[in-house]
Amino acid sequence: MLSVRDFAIGFRRDDRDLIAVDHISFDVEQGETFVIIGESGSGKSLTGMSIAGLQPQTSHVSGSIRFNGRELLNRPDAELRKIRGREIGLIYQDPLGSLNPVWPVGDQIAEALVAHGLATKPVAAKRAVEMLERVRIPDPKRVANDYPHEISGGMRQRAMIAMALAAGPKLLIADEPTTALDVTIKAQMLELLAELKRELSLTIVLITHDMGVVAEVADRILVLYAGRIAEIGQADAIMLRPSHPYTAALMTSAMISEATPKHDLNAIIGNAPGLGGFPPGCRFHPRCPKAEEDCRTIEPFRRRLGEVDLACHHPVTAADAALLVEA
Repeated sequence: MLSVRDFAIGFRRDDRDLIAVDHISFDVEQGETFVIIGESGSGKSLTGMSIAGLQPQTSHVSGSIRFNGRELLNRPDAELRKIRGREIGLIYQDPLGSLNPVWPVGDQIAEALVAHGLATKPVAAKRAVEMLERVRIPDPKRVANDYPHEISGGMRQRAMIAMALAAGPKLLIADEPTTALDVTIKAQMLELLAELKRELSLTIVLITHDMGVVAEVADRILVLYAGRIAEIGQADAIMLRPSHPYTAALMTSAMISEATPKHDLNAIIGNAPGLGGFPPGCRFHPRCPKAEEDCRTIEPFRRRLGEVDLACHHPVTAADAALLVEA
């Protein structure tokens, strides 16, 4: 369904080109939940938004993004507007900031149907209530007339899902859809997405840094670090047998440490590099206990190793995992 090839996005600053996402390639198959993970600043959201042509206006892009055989990159915005909503739906990570504060929730859901010529305003208003009911919002008629600030965070996120799916897209891009939700609401949201995926035959690209979410929903996982692909493969292989030191550190850092009550979480050593501050060779080498001289000087290229593709000179083994984090 989706084919990304040699995609790069960067910004021009002080006569320098700063590359934020650095020539990545991947495919998303119809009907799967494809999860992109990584720390903040790794390029996850930039990649997801660029699929729908919503990259920042100050950026420059290259490569190819093909959706159902059609090139999306650098298409006129008028053409992309026909695709966004109708064929590609989006859920943003901040529903309160993404919803219009001066429009009732129902009107914002109905707008997509009217804009794409799928319904008249009265029919769209009725459909909006039906979508709110479908995403399990109690008293959907009342909520349709409420403004975003009048409903809870969990209900706002459900309204965003209703809006994203109102026009019947087949690809859903969800950017951190469980951010700022408590554990109970998060579980309900994941259950809802899984149910809608089955009912509507959706393909989902999910962007997150929450390993619990990944474990619940992922079919395949793409691990991004400093704008480059570290590892990509089936979810079970990556979650249970990570091969890249960064992936292993991510998985371990999500686990509760039993060492002492003083240290609740494991943390990856050091900090991710900022834009324009990428080191030579492997970008993870300053934080990697397995780094050797070739890691510091030679860029690792993506290769097949067992069940995954990864870019690493010295993949980890099970015995290495405990050395990759500090308590």
